Amino acid sequence: MDLLHIMTLIGSVAMLMYGMKVMSEGVQKMAGASLRNVLGTMTTNRFTGLLTGSFITAAIQSSTATTVMTVSFVSAGLLSLAQAISVIMGANIGTTFTAWIMVLSGGFDMRIVVYAAIFIAIVLIYSKKNINMGEFIMGLALMLLGLTTLKLNAAEMELDKNLTIMDFFNGTSGWGYGSYLLYLLVGGLLTCCVQSSAAIMAITMTLCSTGVLKIDMGIALVMGENIGTTITSNVVALSATTQARRAAMAHLIFNLFGVCWILCIFPYFVDFICSMVGVDPESPTLDKQRLSTVLAAFHTTFNVANVLILIWFIKPMEKVVCMIIPNSGAKGEEEESRLRYISGGLLSTSELSILEAQKEIGLFSARCLKMFGFCRELLHTEKDDEFNKLFSRIEKYESITDNMEIEIANYLNKVSEGRLSAESKGHIQRMLREVSELESIGDSCFNLARTMNRRRSYAQEDFTESQYAHIHNMLNLTENALDQMHKVVSKSGQHVDYNISYNIEHEINNYRTQLKNQNLIDINNKVYDYQIGVFYIDLISECEKLGDYVVNVVQATKERREISNDN
Repeated sequence: MDLLHIMTLIGSVAMLMYGMKVMSEGVQKMAGASLRNVLGTMTTNRFTGLLTGSFITAAIQSSTATTVMTVSFVSAGLLSLAQAISVIMGANIGTTFTAWIMVLSGGFDMRIVVYAAIFIAIVLIYSKKNINMGEFIMGLALMLLGLTTLKLNAAEMELDKNLTIMDFFNGTSGWGYGSYLLYLLVGGLLTCCVQSSAAIMAITMTLCSTGVLKIDMGIALVMGENIGTTITSNVVALSATTQARRAAMAHLIFNLFGVCWILCIFPYFVDFICSMVGVDPESPTLDKQRLSTVLAAFHTTFNVANVLILIWFIKPMEKVVCMIIPNSGAKGEEEESRLRYISGGLLSTSELSILEAQKEIGLFSARCLKMFGFCRELLHTEKDDEFNKLFSRIEKYESITDNMEIEIANYLNKVSEGRLSAESKGHIQRMLREVSELESIGDSCFNLARTMNRRRSYAQEDFTESQYAHIHNMLNLTENALDQMHKVVSKSGQHVDYNISYNIEHEINNYRTQLKNQNLIDINNKVYDYQIGVFYIDLISECEKLGDYVVNVVQATKERREISNDN
C-alpha cells in the first residue's frame, strides 16, 4: 500500500460524496417546488406519508434533505408530528435505493459510460439548454466514477493480502456481540464525521467485497450508519422549534429501535439475509463481489421490517418524543421573536432553501400587519398603565422586525453561496428587497407609536374630532394596504391582483396631500394650535411613507414571480 493508493482511496470517496451532492442538487433544482408540494399534500395518512417520504428520498438521493424539509413543515405547522414520523419512516426506505445503485454499478467497469455521461453533461451545462439536467447527469457520472475508482483501487491495493489490516479486522471480529457493538459504534461515528452514510456504505461494500471484512461485521457497520445519519438532523434541529426537535428525535428513536431488535436476533437475521440472496459466506468458492448485494439486501430488509413494525405505533412514538422533549413554554412575543420556517438551518440545496425563506417572508408580513394593529389600538388607549404596556409591546415588535430582517438576510446570503440558477439569483435579490422594505414598515409603525406618545405628553390640547376622523380614515387605508400586501406575499403561486395595492397607494397619496393642505388652513384659522398640527401631520405623513414601503414589497414580489413565469 503506497501513497498513491491512499490518495486514490481518499479522492474516490470524495468524488463519490461530491457526485451525490451534485446529483441531488440537480434533481432538486429540476423539481424543487414540485417535491415540496408533494410533501405538503400527499401526507393525509400514515401510508401516503410513508410512500411520499420513500419517493422523495429515492428521487433526490438524500434522506437528510427529506428529513430537514419535513422538520421545517412541522415547525411551520403544515404537518403534524404524526404525519412527519410517517414521512421519516418512508425516507429510511427511500435511502436504501442508493445501496442498490452501488451494487448495480459495481458489477462491471463503468468508466466508458461515465466519460460519455460527463461529455453529455458538459454539453448541456455550457449550452445552457438544460443546466439542471446537465448537473444531474454530471453528479451521477462522478458518483459512478468514484465507485468504480474505489473498487479498482481496492483490488490493486490487495487489502486481503495485507497482514496488518487482516490482523486488525480478524482481531476485532472474534468478540461476539462485543464486536457487533464496536463496529456499530464505529459506523455511527464515521457517518457523523463524514456526514454521508452513502460514502461509509461504499467503503463497507468495498471492504466486504475484497474479503477484508466479514459480512456480519459489515452489517454491523451498516446499522451504525443508520444511527449516525440521524444525528445530523438532531444537531440541525437544536436551534429549531419544539415540534421540529421532536420530529428529529423520532427519526433517532426509529433507527435505535430497529438496531435494538435486530441485535437480539443478529446471527439469525444475518443468516436469513444471506440465504435470501443465495450466498454462503463460509463457502470457499464464494464470489466475494456478491457480499455487496448482501449488504444492500440487509439495508433494505432492515428498514422495511422496521417500518412494518412501527407504522402501527406512530401515536405511541409521538407520545414518547413529547415526553422526551416537553414544551419549551415560550409564549407571546418570545415565540413571535423566533423564525418559524428557516430555524432548522439550510436545506440540502439552495433552491429548496429559497422556498423556506419565501414562507418566512410571508410570516414577516403578518407580523408587520399585527404590529400596525397595535398602533391603531394605542391611539385610543387612555389609561397610563395600559398605554405604556402597549407602547412597550410595539417597541418590542420593532426589535423583532429588526432581528427578522437580519436573520432572513443572513440566511439568504448563505443560500446565495450555493450553486444557483439565474432564476434563483433573481429571486434572492427581490427577496432581500422585500425583507428590507418590511423592516422599514416596522420602523414606520414604531414612529407612529412614538408620535402618539409625544402627543400624549403634550397635555395642552388633544386632536379635534375632525382630526381623529381623518386619522382613522388614513389608518383604514394603510391597514387595507398592509392586508393586501400580506395576501400578495403569502399567496405563492396563486393569482393575485397587484393593481389593488397600487390603487390603495394612490388613494393614500391623494388623501395625504389633501389633509396636508387642509392642515395649513386650519392652523391659520386657529382651529387648533401649531404643535397639535405637527403631531397630526406627522401621523398622516408616516402612514403615507408606510404605504410606499408596502408598494415596494408588492413590486418586489411581483418581479420575483414574473421571473418564475418567464422561466
